[in-house]
Amino acid sequence: VQLQASGGGLVQAGASLRLSCAISGGTFSRYGMGWFRQAPGKEREFVAYISWGAGITYYADSVKGRFTISRDNAKNTVNLQMNGLKPEDTAVYYCARANRGLSTALSGYDYWGQGTQVTVSS
Repeated sequence: VQLQASGGGLVQAGASLRLSCAISGGTFSRYGMGWFRQAPGKEREFVAYISWGAGITYYADSVKGRFTISRDNAKNTVNLQMNGLKPEDTAVYYCARANRGLSTALSGYDYWGQGTQVTVSS
């Protein structure tokens, strides 16, 4: 299983970005997917989760109402639409495959992408 995240960049506060994660190998449609982020000097933290059928989504409080996670099982992709970006959203963003359903813990994910950098200037 391989995950490839893309779509990061440098934007000003208030702007939007759309991250994408392409998954190859395995049976994508049978697994929930998540996004995490890691800012310099900080631990990796949960951002968003989507269930295999997209019926369940869950967000960290810090992004709720601004970020939207979605997936396209036909294209084996999961996306993170980020609106109203803030400087504190600056981090490397990682997509990951959930191994046992909804989880906000790193241990709840078994495959990780390489990360894509998001930088938000004030």
